[in-house]
Amino acid sequence: MHELGIITHMVQTLTDVCEEQNISKLGKVTLQVGEVSGIMTDYFVDCWDWFKKKHDCLCESTLVLEKIEAVTFCDDCQKTYATVKHGIECPYCRSKNTYLVTGDECIIKEIEAETDDDRAGSEIEVENI
Repeated sequence: MHELGIITHMVQTLTDVCEEQNISKLGKVTLQVGEVSGIMTDYFVDCWDWFKKKHDCLCESTLVLEKIEAVTFCDDCQKTYATVKHGIECPYCRSKNTYLVTGDECIIKEIEAETDDDRAGSEIEVENI
């Protein structure tokens, strides 16, 4: 149930960006979610829909989720492989001397916004959450 905490932080980040950049309304918010991040995407969207109603700049926004594939690297054979399919053990050399390269992230990729100056579609870079 860490989705609620992530949404809380994300909403705070977005409202801060709105204030800093003079944004009156957000449109589409694209969030990249790692395949092994542990985030339940259905619950995450429900949390977003509830939270956005409480913030004027977010109330009409749409959340788009993109999956980041989980990839693991093997230190012994120097190869990468799909984490979900093979787990911790390298499918090439059977080593367990591996680590996750990507797939546990949660990143605000982009937002579409309207400023008070009526400039639509501004791309704004925000921090990883």
